[in-house]
Amino acid sequence: MAELAGRGRFASVMGLIGSGHAVSHLYLLALPPLFPLLQADLGASITELALLVSLLNLATVGAQFPAGMLVDRIGARPVLAGGLVLMGISFLVMSQASSYWTVMAMAAFAGVGNSVFHPANYAIMNASVDEARMGRAYSLHNFTGNVGFMSAPVLMVLLSGLTSWRGALLFAGVLAVVVGLVLWSAVSLLRDDRAVVPSGGGKPEPAPATAGLLTSAPVLTMFMFYVFIAMSTGGMQSISVAALVAHQGLDLETAVWTLEIFLVCAAAGVLLGGPLADRTRRHGLLAAIALGVSAFLIAPVGAFQMPAMLIALLFAVYGVVQGTMRPARDLMTRAITPAGATGRVFGFVTGGLNIGGAISPVLLGWLVDMGHPEAVFYAIGAILLLCVTTVGVARSRPALRPTVAE
Repeated sequence: MAELAGRGRFASVMGLIGSGHAVSHLYLLALPPLFPLLQADLGASITELALLVSLLNLATVGAQFPAGMLVDRIGARPVLAGGLVLMGISFLVMSQASSYWTVMAMAAFAGVGNSVFHPANYAIMNASVDEARMGRAYSLHNFTGNVGFMSAPVLMVLLSGLTSWRGALLFAGVLAVVVGLVLWSAVSLLRDDRAVVPSGGGKPEPAPATAGLLTSAPVLTMFMFYVFIAMSTGGMQSISVAALVAHQGLDLETAVWTLEIFLVCAAAGVLLGGPLADRTRRHGLLAAIALGVSAFLIAPVGAFQMPAMLIALLFAVYGVVQGTMRPARDLMTRAITPAGATGRVFGFVTGGLNIGGAISPVLLGWLVDMGHPEAVFYAIGAILLLCVTTVGVARSRPALRPTVAE
């Protein structure tokens, strides 16, 4: 009976957290499918509209660490709910905007709201999920973000077709506000990382000073780990299609479907990686093996001419292996995070995802422009091997964290 109740609580917590995470990722890709409609109504160029997405992401990066500090100070649940409501209100105002500048201002506010998700979600999971299910929790968290990415283009195009771009953004705004209010009300389910008390009783150990924590070798190394991971993933998402067309001679449609195979298999791999991570405490070794295998899989795409089916197979296996690594990656970060500092540490290190994602498209795109599309796959392989070198430093003595009872 206790085990059944524990599973029910786990499902409820992850359903709530996953809903917010899916909405967050949906918002990141909500605007691009509407660009042709926005261009006609607002009189903006595609470059100006693309700047909205860049601004949303930059605001997320800029506000993410302050959001983490706020999580550690006042608690994760109100910060998470507030971020969702702010995103929702931003899109509600955007849906009624008559000028490009209003949409730009709301994109910045939406980015600030979006900044709360990583620090708040990880703080809640660390305090609300039993230790034995933490790998599965992290895998579901990653998977729901992928669901948001995959559903955004279809949903926005469908809603705009049924109503207009204003109706699509209005729906997105209402959705975020509703989910935010639900999360706000879930007081009994969404525990707070600050409220965890050592099993022996008494007061919890005070969280370490921010400056010393974030400049420690394990935290800085994990930050670089996230940067390198995002560089490899961002390169695959943004440049691999152009590289496949230029180097392997694939037509555009086949290259796009090859990338889609990678994305779907990566999402599936995340679900496999959760139970795998729960079965071992050697998460650094698991991540290192997955990264090494990934480098071995992707480099041959640059070295040899291959039939399309073989490339698709390599991309599929590469996606699964990459996906299985992500829960272990997050558990490595958790292992170096003292209780009460989850917001700050995760807010800091996951900022590396946005930075790495901003670097690799420019770097790898330059390789294609210079007439070396095959070097894209060599570069991704080399970046993955750089990730392996960071694993050893990051595997420092883990901070003791209290086990959360079901």
